[in-house]
Amino acid sequence: VSSQLAMDVGKKDSIASDSSEQVVNPWEVAAKDGGKIDYDKLIDQFGCQRLDDSLIDRVQRLTSRQPHVFLRRGVFFAHRDFNEVLDAYERGDKFYLYTGRGPSSEALHLGHLIPFMFTKYLQEAFKVPLVIQLTDDEKCMWKNLSVEESQRLARENAKDIIACGFDVTKTFIFSDFDYVGGAFYKNMVKVAKCVTLNKAMGIFGFSGEDHIGKLSFPPVQACLSVPAVPSFPSSFPHLFPGKDKLRCLIPCAIDQDPYFRMTRDVAPRLGYSKPALIESSFFPALQAKNGKMSASDPNSAIYVTDTAKEIKNKINRYAFSGGQDSIEKHREIGANLEVDIPVKYLSFFLDDDTELEHIKKEYGEGRMLTGEVKKRLTEVLTEMVERHRMARAAVTDEMVDAFMAVRPLPSMFE
Repeated sequence: VSSQLAMDVGKKDSIASDSSEQVVNPWEVAAKDGGKIDYDKLIDQFGCQRLDDSLIDRVQRLTSRQPHVFLRRGVFFAHRDFNEVLDAYERGDKFYLYTGRGPSSEALHLGHLIPFMFTKYLQEAFKVPLVIQLTDDEKCMWKNLSVEESQRLARENAKDIIACGFDVTKTFIFSDFDYVGGAFYKNMVKVAKCVTLNKAMGIFGFSGEDHIGKLSFPPVQACLSVPAVPSFPSSFPHLFPGKDKLRCLIPCAIDQDPYFRMTRDVAPRLGYSKPALIESSFFPALQAKNGKMSASDPNSAIYVTDTAKEIKNKINRYAFSGGQDSIEKHREIGANLEVDIPVKYLSFFLDDDTELEHIKKEYGEGRMLTGEVKKRLTEVLTEMVERHRMARAAVTDEMVDAFMAVRPLPSMFE
């Protein structure tokens, strides 16, 4: 085990072993007593870097366009080697993007859309190709779904992803059940041989009671899923022939970081560049009870299939308010913006910076009431969900087949 990985494993173990601390890993996100996730502590524990203003300004200079709202407002807040990707890009070296989705539900909620919305911006801004992985095999093992149901959900989720507006000439979507084999499987075996049982157990916390499918998946996941093999360009010979040194940038939520620590340890030993990461905070539940929105609690989430009436009802009934318990008191001391979920959601999805700052000032000083803020959020989310619903309705099975076809991408690096 390398010294860096040993240090990373120790950090992860310290998170998992102390029950008084927050737990953040690919399967669980929880803060002490249901409180806030301490992102500064996560950066320190995981060993990644803060995404500072100088990097954001550099993105604007290199792309000649305004940084995405998720960059401007700190939704994507941490990174690994993003500066090196920008260095290479400035020298004229291209890179490719990789992200994914574990298809465990029929419909996505807004939290699921965030990485895809941001990845679409990166694809357009840097004019680079994108690989999107659907880990239907993972969900088959972890969610006890049949192979057939996992594959069906993968195609349904692909329709929601395509509806985000990706360029079919620069995007390859694949499911593990369909694509794994050939060059991809060769890289899986190479990675699996670099991962000891102790290493996997140290990173992922497996026990003797876990079935062998779970134990075997991280090398697969490291080879296939959110970390390793999709971040190695030789896994896609039809896309990147002769480009084995091509760098990969992975937009993801910070709970996926443990996978990539293993990937980054293995990559140089196999002759590949370490993948770079740009990592986001979590999209909170409506009730603000834990670290992120959960698909298992329908009242904690806004789904892309929700009607306007359902969205309004969920926001009015469940969105935790930082406003005071009486109008008089609210007018006197204003809202607590740190805990107010409607303001947090507007910070994600209201594009207008000036309007957002106005709402925060007026609400924070008591001149705007909770009902007014929730009304504006309802308008923003209803418009967004309806726009997505219409785009998804236009996605045909033939379009899914086109995105998932194993073929060269003619305009990869325009």
